[in-house]
Amino acid sequence: MTRSVHEHYDIVIIGGGLAGLTLARHLLLSTGKTVLLLDKRQELPGPSQKVGESLVQLSGYYLTKVLDLDEHLLTEHFLKYNLRFQWKTEGRDNRAFEDYSKSFIRLSSNIPTFQLDRNVFEAYLLGVLSADARFRFEGGASQLDVELSETGAHQVRFSGAQTTAAWIVDASGRGHFLKKKLGLLHENTIKHGSTWCWVEGLVNIEKLTSRSRRDIRIDPHRNKQGNMPYFLATNHFCAEGMWFWIIPLHGKTSLGLVYDRAVLDGEKVSSARKMLDFVCKQWPIFERDLPDRKILDEGRYFDFSYDARQTLSPSRWAMTGEAGRFSDPLYSPGTDLISIYNTLIVDAIADPDASPENENFREKCRVYEQMMRIMYEAYVPSYSISYDCLGDQEAFTLKYTWELAIYFTFYVQPFLNDLFTDLQYLPFFFRKFGLLGPINRNIQNFLSGFYKWKKGREKMVGAPLLNDFYDMLPLRDSEKLFYEVGLTREESMEVMERQSARLKEFARYIAAQVYASVMGDKKVLLNAPFIESIKLRDLRFDPARMREQYAPFADRTEMHHWNLNPFALEGFIGASREEVNA
Repeated sequence: MTRSVHEHYDIVIIGGGLAGLTLARHLLLSTGKTVLLLDKRQELPGPSQKVGESLVQLSGYYLTKVLDLDEHLLTEHFLKYNLRFQWKTEGRDNRAFEDYSKSFIRLSSNIPTFQLDRNVFEAYLLGVLSADARFRFEGGASQLDVELSETGAHQVRFSGAQTTAAWIVDASGRGHFLKKKLGLLHENTIKHGSTWCWVEGLVNIEKLTSRSRRDIRIDPHRNKQGNMPYFLATNHFCAEGMWFWIIPLHGKTSLGLVYDRAVLDGEKVSSARKMLDFVCKQWPIFERDLPDRKILDEGRYFDFSYDARQTLSPSRWAMTGEAGRFSDPLYSPGTDLISIYNTLIVDAIADPDASPENENFREKCRVYEQMMRIMYEAYVPSYSISYDCLGDQEAFTLKYTWELAIYFTFYVQPFLNDLFTDLQYLPFFFRKFGLLGPINRNIQNFLSGFYKWKKGREKMVGAPLLNDFYDMLPLRDSEKLFYEVGLTREESMEVMERQSARLKEFARYIAAQVYASVMGDKKVLLNAPFIESIKLRDLRFDPARMREQYAPFADRTEMHHWNLNPFALEGFIGASREEVNA
């Protein structure tokens, strides 16, 4: 049967998941273009529950402010209470919530973020789009074929119908339609897997305890942790090279294990029930809850991370979301990358001179492709080098606060001010971000070495450690960038210069904290001559070498004056000792 479709659309989007639907919404709000959305599923979002629920600040801003979806998100989805991380405590049976050491941010984010029920959200968004006369959805699209043109309109055929389009955007997810057609598949160095499921009802980790309701309510640890319901956070239970998520949705809870395949054999967690059994053994707190939960749906990726050789072309095709690149779910970057990619793609499509023959347009596409790549590649060292740091609270706190300060500075602040589509701003951005790259890679290697060293040492038995990530003042200062809205290009550059200097000081502090932990001596954190001698581009974790480097400065008394609290993590110094035979 031949379908009745228009002869031409400005944009054909392949794939009606989160990336394709949000791109269509962005296009309809920002341009006068017509959009045809194709999906192999007859109806969206389809019968299976969709994974990828946790939003962070950039994507929260994109969905609420750019796409104007505040009301739906606030009424149909849980507001998210940041990210929280938990570790087992040495010397405890870790069968109750109070046994675990915890790191968190007590304050709620001023940029609303959400625990997104993908099925509910995507169904709502399709309804909104369908009310616009410039939009058409074709479900059950089969036998899809696209003939790309270098200069003219692209030919699109599906299910016996055909049309033409000025632009083709692949949002087909792991179907990788364009990437396969054009031979643009590209591997990366992240070798991680994941198994996940949804269970009936709310898994409330605060109630996984033998304490009374009153004891939970007046727990003195709330002085540090606050009074917001902890279940609203994306909660992570951490161990070496792996973490388990707990995400609340209305009427159900999303649960998932992510793991480095070098640390865990994926066959041991190849189904939801096997994964939950493993989790109960790894983190005994869950033995009192998960075995009795009804599993509603489940999924698995043996190897979920990949790259693409190109995702945007002046020949008027592009890829967004998982159709192009995907790194890792830790820190929930997937919807952030969709937000950035969609923003760049929409700006390219809206260009009045969007012709392959136009040199200015070709240059714009080249710069935007560079932006798409570096936004993705900046995540890779965090996942491919120092994932093992998940096994130690101190090492991970240093890693996470460093990465989050970078995120607030280089991702959120420019995005809030529409600067990722400012071609005069981007060369400055690339230069500042590029200078940070070698320092970041050295820190990731340095912290991974620190973790391996700590792993081989006997831990002191003690009470669970609680720390607020915002005790790290460079991170707290970076959060203030959320209020830096409406900046000019020059004002944003000034902010970036200031923040880059703060990040270098933060990197120096991270090195000093690790040296202090290795020496077991807090005085290292104030030793000015030693701190000034640290070379951020020559960080190597080698305890013998580090002791030699410190020795000439050990008796110096000049104090270093930080723009931060050098003793924010002093509780970790001396928290382990060498084994007898070390």
